[in-house]
Amino acid sequence: MDTILKKKKGMQKKHIPYIIGSVLVIALALFVAIQNHKSSLNVELDKITIETVTKGEFDDYITVIGQVEPITTIYLDALEGGRVVERYIEEGEMVKKGDVILKLENRELYQTILISETSLAEKENYLRTARINFEVDRIQSKRNLLENKLQLSKATRKFEQNKKLFENQLIAKEEYLQAEEDYMYQKELLEINKQKAVSDSLIKVKDIVQLEADMLKMRKALMYVQERLDNLLVKASIDGQLGMLNAEIGQQLGQGTSLGQINVLSGYKVQALIDEHYIDRIMPDLTASLNRQDKEFNMRVRKVYPEVRQGQFKIELVFTDSIPENMRTGQTYHIKLRMGEPAEAILVPQGAFYQSTGGQWIYVLDKSGKTALKRNIKIGSKNPTYFEVLEGLQPGEKVITSGYELFGDNDRLILK
Repeated sequence: MDTILKKKKGMQKKHIPYIIGSVLVIALALFVAIQNHKSSLNVELDKITIETVTKGEFDDYITVIGQVEPITTIYLDALEGGRVVERYIEEGEMVKKGDVILKLENRELYQTILISETSLAEKENYLRTARINFEVDRIQSKRNLLENKLQLSKATRKFEQNKKLFENQLIAKEEYLQAEEDYMYQKELLEINKQKAVSDSLIKVKDIVQLEADMLKMRKALMYVQERLDNLLVKASIDGQLGMLNAEIGQQLGQGTSLGQINVLSGYKVQALIDEHYIDRIMPDLTASLNRQDKEFNMRVRKVYPEVRQGQFKIELVFTDSIPENMRTGQTYHIKLRMGEPAEAILVPQGAFYQSTGGQWIYVLDKSGKTALKRNIKIGSKNPTYFEVLEGLQPGEKVITSGYELFGDNDRLILK
């Protein structure tokens, strides 16, 4: 008779292979899912550049191209318009202060001077005549007063005589009254003539003073016109080297026309254009240097121009000690402009990756060197050689610094 066997409960040995197989399948599925979560791209090693992250002294500087200029430039302008008739000094020649460079001719100015001189002569004649007339009138006034005093004296004497005679009833009353009236008339006439003499004198003096003031103005005007005549000689205002000269014999120049410049060669300055990205960091007294003939020459920023044109602004640098030999105006130099003091930092060599990432991330190789993963980083300052890394990288790690244009949006690069 068959015996009924009870079915065993729980896991048995025969189930173990199935369980292990299921776990492996699940693990493989998870691995594949994780691997597919990050997109990958195969990259050939010989087509990328791999650099090592280091720690060292970061020299915060930029390289700019500067052009040599004279330390001072004096511009020549035509103070007076005219036609060029003589050219005494050519471009590039040395000049002394006061040397005549150009001679101009202006016939209208000559006519103006002639008219001014004629007007002045007429005014002088008029003043001379006025003074003569004044003297004649003054003498005549004295003569009139003298005559009035004489007549008054006679009238006074007659009046006093007739008064006594009338009191003694020796003459008629009418004769006495006529003597009195004549006396009063001469007395008042003398006072009137005195007032008239004073008044005429004041008027004449005032007229002469006005004429003399007008004469003074005319002489000053003539002097200014004659100075304009002197301006027809274009002279050097300082010692130096005559630069460009835009004037040819026979050329007609207007007043204020720019003729050229004089370069003062006692020293040199260097002007450079800098990208507006650095405008907040550039200020006067920053230090700089340039290398020439295996020697470093120190400089400093003397002036920062405020205008930004076409994405650039201009600075002016001067030498702080010696200057290179045989320096010439117009030469260009590569200048190392320091933005700050050197300091310890984590460094990544410069590369084209920055154009694609803006310095926000980079591909970092794993320990095997066969895979590179995208990693977020933070970059600070940069110089022509290195980027300063603030976050995201450690010394010794390897990164891809060449361009990322062909990598698309892949998070993983498989290096072959």
